[in-house]
Amino acid sequence: MSRVEQPSRRTLLAAAVAAAAVSGGAIPAAAHAAPGARAGTGARRPVDYHAWTTYGDWRRGTARGTRPVAGARPGVVIGTPAGTTDYTDPHTGTTAAWEYATWTSPVHRLPVPATEVIASWNAHTPAGTWIQVDLKGTYSDGTDTPWYVMGRWAAGDGERDIRRTSVDDQSDGRSSIWTDTFSVDDASTGLRLVSYRLRLTLHRRPGTRTTPTVWRLGAMGSDVPDRFTVPASTPGHAGELRVPRYSQEIHKGQYPEYDNGGEAWCSPTSSQMIIEYWGGRLTEEQLAWVDPSYADPQVCHAARYTYDHQYAGCGNWPFNAAYAATFEGLQGVVTRLGSLADLEILIGAGIPAITSQSFLAEELTGAGYGTSGHLMTVIGFTADGDVIANDPASDDNDAVRRVYRRREWENIWLRTKRYNASGKVVSGTGGVCYLYFPAHPSPRQRKALAAVGVR
Repeated sequence: MSRVEQPSRRTLLAAAVAAAAVSGGAIPAAAHAAPGARAGTGARRPVDYHAWTTYGDWRRGTARGTRPVAGARPGVVIGTPAGTTDYTDPHTGTTAAWEYATWTSPVHRLPVPATEVIASWNAHTPAGTWIQVDLKGTYSDGTDTPWYVMGRWAAGDGERDIRRTSVDDQSDGRSSIWTDTFSVDDASTGLRLVSYRLRLTLHRRPGTRTTPTVWRLGAMGSDVPDRFTVPASTPGHAGELRVPRYSQEIHKGQYPEYDNGGEAWCSPTSSQMIIEYWGGRLTEEQLAWVDPSYADPQVCHAARYTYDHQYAGCGNWPFNAAYAATFEGLQGVVTRLGSLADLEILIGAGIPAITSQSFLAEELTGAGYGTSGHLMTVIGFTADGDVIANDPASDDNDAVRRVYRRREWENIWLRTKRYNASGKVVSGTGGVCYLYFPAHPSPRQRKALAAVGVR
């Protein structure tokens, strides 16, 4: 996102936000802005992240042509394909035949019925393979949603690959898909999603033995209260992690085919910082396509390989988490945290987080810009509890490290409603974050992740 107050690039979302504000309904989420926060001290956590990751998990699902694989990182692969299907790529116009197999999760019942669900996954997709993730849920009145496409994804974008994409115009008149987010259309009616299943469809070129491998499939469901302000928290852990610093601003004008160039690359720039914190590196061969005169070519690479061809941007949340998991030994999830205390727990265990926030320039002292949606990396807390962030919306790499006032920062991150520069009520960014962490976390890391609902 650029360093000015920008209108949302989702015109459909903007219309829904306006309608929700008038009707008093919930404001749907999107890749740059979504509601979410813990309801308050002692309240039931309004967020549930659930995932399938173990060999036992993959055995318990319903398989049509897939088989589970054991090992250090269990997963699911194509065994004997269930059939062949044609797919016309809407972004290239190419129609091709693909062998496919499916795996469908058991029903997951949400502890707190949800108004929103965001799926995320970790997978390996060699050239000539791809996956589709679908969601089907049951409403609180006992009726079902249709199968919704949550994403069509391939790690690469070569001649043998599809173009990774979200799917627009999915709705049953009661819920809709907003790029990467399932949302109940009018939460004020009391309608909620009480359970869901996820379905994987694994594809490969006919006649080959190549297969995608999926290691993690999960979703975050939430039902959070609308609010313009959140309660002040008490500072806890102080400390700072040594996370690489990258500016999106130095990439202005570079590769405009990917979301108009670097000024809009807050999400992949933040992703690349944390990937490298965990030791992820790109080879010279992988970066050979980047103009050698460009600094930090890995940021250009991250933008290209997180790009959603339907959304026409690099801010698709699950696509960023999936990109992180293409680096050996890493996994990534999209979830929602409820407080700065959650972030302090993670930082204390050595886990930085990528957070989403939107604000006017005057609402965040020292930022120097306003935005309708921006990602930054939280790397620590000062002794006074202020937030230390690597903010990619900085003039250069040296300026990326910022210290933001705790009270201001927690409010712009956790609130669910705000006023934009025109005085209109729009959605807050409220607690959504990406978490990238080792495929085999240490006991301390595992405990911290469990404390914020990630297993």
